[in-house]
Amino acid sequence: MSKITHCISSFNNLNYLKLAVKSVRENSYYKDSPLIIHAENCQDGTDEWLEENHKKWNFKYYIEKNETPRGIGGGMNFCADKVKTEFINFLHADFYVGKNWDVELLNIFDKYPDQRMMVFSHRVQPNIFNENSRSGTIIVPMDEFGEYHHNFDETYFLEWSEQFSEINDFEIRKSEGVSGLIRKEDWDYIGGNDDRFAPAYWEDADLFIRMLNENYKFVLTSKSMVYHFASRASRFPDDNLTTRPINLAEIEQRSTQRFIEKYGKLPERDEHDFYIPLPIVDGSPNRIKQ
Repeated sequence: MSKITHCISSFNNLNYLKLAVKSVRENSYYKDSPLIIHAENCQDGTDEWLEENHKKWNFKYYIEKNETPRGIGGGMNFCADKVKTEFINFLHADFYVGKNWDVELLNIFDKYPDQRMMVFSHRVQPNIFNENSRSGTIIVPMDEFGEYHHNFDETYFLEWSEQFSEINDFEIRKSEGVSGLIRKEDWDYIGGNDDRFAPAYWEDADLFIRMLNENYKFVLTSKSMVYHFASRASRFPDDNLTTRPINLAEIEQRSTQRFIEKYGKLPERDEHDFYIPLPIVDGSPNRIKQ
């Protein structure tokens, strides 16, 4: 019986969501893990697909139409409230997970049984941002595995990622987006995401800094691998990898200002490009009461 519940919150990401669900069910060690999908304000056929395929892929789904959207962080909070298992695993809708990625995350917790912590998979990502490298993420050419849902080479990625994990065995103090494994009690303790950052941007930095302020441990392991198509909801919702919708830039600007109001400045990062603890200056607590 699995200790993990997987949670995905999705907004108009149907083609990538299909791949994510397929990979979770086919590539996980615990293939019977509960899977919760939250779909908010979708207009791309996601709602209909969830209704028609929840039995085939064994997941529970929740469809919402909200005038004031929960967004990424609020969707995670919504899913987390439904979890009954010991662990929560948060996934993005534009992920494809590698073989046994889930049990490898769980294995890290055995090393630190009494530590509040969050554990993350090593990512592989197409070079859509013209990056050379990033700690915790392997940047590959656009056509290495495929930069879109329709040209992604599942077989090649699974073979390549298994070889990578066999050759490499390392842990770094890092997160890669809020897409990791955490004990439900530790998620509840910190209180989840701050809804002031809805619908998107900076909610992950805020969460991690609050966790650091409460002495959480962060581990990213090379033994668990995921492919991240990258920002298909937050920056490139129409799969146009060169143009970002203006409204998303405006949302990010607003959330950036809210972060500065909360902390007094933008965060600094360490040698692994991870956040350094930062005191909250507006009087709000590290632990949010949901």
